[in-house]
Amino acid sequence: MKAASTKAPQRAYWLKTLHEWHWISSAICLIGLLLFAVTGITLNHAGQIESKPVVVSREGQLPQPLVDALVNAQARQTEDARLPEPVRAWVQSEMQVQLGRNAAVEWNAEEAYVPMPRPGGDAWLRLDLQSGGVEYESTDRGWISYLNDLHKGRNTGVAWSLFLDVFAVGCLLFAVTGLLILKMHALRRPLTWPMVGLGLVIPALLALLLVGH
Repeated sequence: MKAASTKAPQRAYWLKTLHEWHWISSAICLIGLLLFAVTGITLNHAGQIESKPVVVSREGQLPQPLVDALVNAQARQTEDARLPEPVRAWVQSEMQVQLGRNAAVEWNAEEAYVPMPRPGGDAWLRLDLQSGGVEYESTDRGWISYLNDLHKGRNTGVAWSLFLDVFAVGCLLFAVTGLLILKMHALRRPLTWPMVGLGLVIPALLALLLVGH
């Protein structure tokens, strides 16, 4: 009787603690889980969801002093070479193109090429080192593509990548505490482990028997 009376408070304590961690992790992950559930559907049916990309193109002409600055930058380029500040400022002012100070540049003998990938779209800037011609093109594939790229972490940057790691840890905490709560209630709920087993067996059978066949 004494052992039973000792175990009851311990069980109540751990059950309360698990419930607290379970609801906290579920609250933190709720919006993210909704986002990833919806984008899981849109990604799974990407071929059936029509999108109409919006393409914006612009052309310009660099003044000769800025062409010379570009040529000089190309001549002394290193792996982390960037556009000269006057050229970057001209592009932002005259071409209405936002360029970060650390925008990567791909140099060759004929041009400076600035790729600008982003979630839900793409863009690039090309500056001709001979003629000074400037070309810019931006493609926007819409909100669904944007959310899909957030799901995949495509071209999202360091901050979003860190968020995905934290979110994944939160989901693991949510799942593990849920499993432990199920274990503590399993004696009074006979269907607990058969249902958990189905959650493992069904996707395993689909993967083994149907996927890739």
